[in-house]
Amino acid sequence: MTTLPPATTTDPAPAITVRVCAALVEGGEICLIRRSRPGGTQHSLPGGLLEPDEEVPEALARELREELTLDVGALPDPPRLLWAQDQLTTRPGRPGTFRRLHLIHVLALPRHLRDTLPETEQDAEYPTRVVWVPLAEAADLHLYPAVADVLGHLLPAYGPPGPGPVLLPPITDRTYRWR
Repeated sequence: MTTLPPATTTDPAPAITVRVCAALVEGGEICLIRRSRPGGTQHSLPGGLLEPDEEVPEALARELREELTLDVGALPDPPRLLWAQDQLTTRPGRPGTFRRLHLIHVLALPRHLRDTLPETEQDAEYPTRVVWVPLAEAADLHLYPAVADVLGHLLPAYGPPGPGPVLLPPITDRTYRWR
């Protein structure tokens, strides 16, 4: 009889990078970051990566402050987690698999605060534009994360029917093309 030694693994489990982002909505429009890329235009929900030992609400508030100078604490209602989306893709110019979990919030923005947002992303490495797009038109854009199919749930009350977050279909090389 052959016995195997006990499994000893010193390699930690691979970490999944978490990205927090928000669908900021006002007057039937959504705020997006428009980036011109070699493969075409990409629109992203404002947000960014969770830092080590950072809680999700704090990360979202930090990212919206850094990118849009938005003070989440000044809002009448806090952001609400609506969707989660797993991403497992390859990425041009990078070896291996790219893995990320997107935590997508909705945030109803009062008009007076919308008017104070900058026209460009404040912490971008290269020029980007902050744009407001009608929700119906945003569903036809190349969005990151891939939320185009569910944007209709944000009308008219800025939230999907039913309680709690919804797990969206994953982003894969078959469903998403990097730009």
